[in-house]
Amino acid sequence: MSNCTAAKESIFNNDDISKNSLMKKLINKKNNRNEPWFKWLTRELNSYEAFQDFDLGKNPEDVAKEFIYKNSISISEVFENFDDEDKDTLDQFLKLTECEWHVFRILEKQLELRNKISYVNFKTRKKTKS
Repeated sequence: MSNCTAAKESIFNNDDISKNSLMKKLINKKNNRNEPWFKWLTRELNSYEAFQDFDLGKNPEDVAKEFIYKNSISISEVFENFDDEDKDTLDQFLKLTECEWHVFRILEKQLELRNKISYVNFKTRKKTKS
């Protein structure tokens, strides 16, 4: 999955949470009239072929704009009845996504540091990378 954490998975799979505390806005696309918009959006993002756009030299912001453009009708349907509950859920998804971004950046930095570490074998007086 391209952008789905365990927390997002639990949101999707826990019916009590979905029914009681998250949005009940539905989107009418692909023959599923009872799918909550956040589930639809994540499914569409996960199936979107962003790497093809990256291979063409597009940056992530341009890819996101293209995704919004291609799904503009469905997204406008969601916004017609967007309320405070929806805004709260969107804010939670933004926090999760930002957290994911930070996790990947931290992992990237740890990998860079790991690759910079050299060990010296004092017996042979040679440096080796870890």
